[in-house]
Amino acid sequence: MEATAIILTLKLAGLSTLLLMLLALPVSWGLSRWNSPFKSVVQAIVALPLVLPPTVLGFYLLLAFAPDSVIGSWWQSITGERLAFTFEALLLGSVIYSLPFAVQPLHAGFTQLHPHYLETARMLNLPWYTRLRVVVLPAIKPSIFIAAGLSFAHTIGEFGVVLMIGGNIPGETRVVSIALFDHVESLNYASAHMLAAVLLVFSLLLLIALYYLQGKRRLKWNVM
Repeated sequence: MEATAIILTLKLAGLSTLLLMLLALPVSWGLSRWNSPFKSVVQAIVALPLVLPPTVLGFYLLLAFAPDSVIGSWWQSITGERLAFTFEALLLGSVIYSLPFAVQPLHAGFTQLHPHYLETARMLNLPWYTRLRVVVLPAIKPSIFIAAGLSFAHTIGEFGVVLMIGGNIPGETRVVSIALFDHVESLNYASAHMLAAVLLVFSLLLLIALYYLQGKRRLKWNVM
C-alpha cells in the first residue's frame, strides 16, 4: 500500500479544506448579499473549475507558477525555491480547483437563511463579525459541513491539475491519484485495485454522510 502517498493526500486535502473554508465563507456571504450586474460574472469565475477541463486549469497554473512568471519569481524571491512541482503548488492549485465546491453549498446556506436569524443578529447590536460567529454561522452549520466534506473529497480525487503542476515526486507531490495511475500504467493491477478500493469506499461513505446532512438541512427549513 502507498502509505506515503495516502498520508500526503490526506495532508493536502486537510490543508486545502482549511484554506477553502477561510476563503469561501466571506466570499459566499458577500455573494449572497450582493446585488449587482457584475455578480453573475464573479459567480461564473468562481464556478469556472466546474466546467473547465482540469488539464487546462493545470496548464495555466503551471505557467503562473513558473520561475519566470510574476507569481513564480515572487515566490522564489521570498523562499529561495521554485514554486512549480512542489507541495505548495499542489496546495494553491487545489484551493483554486476546489473553490466552487466550497462556495456553492455555503452560498446556498446563506441564501436560504431564515430572515429571523438576521433580524436577531441585528437586534443584538453586536459587531458584524460577532453576529456572524454567534448567530449566522451556527444557523448554517450543515452547509458548512457539506462544503468542507465536498472540498476534502474533491481534493483527494484530483488528478489532472495535480499532474500538471506537481508531477510525480515521491514524498513531495506523489498523491494517491498519481500513484494509482502509475500502478495501472505499469500493469500492477493488484496495487491499483487496493488504492482504487480505498478511494471508492471513502468517497461512498463521505457522500452518504453529506446527503444525510443535506436531508437534515432541508427538514430544518421545512419545519421553519
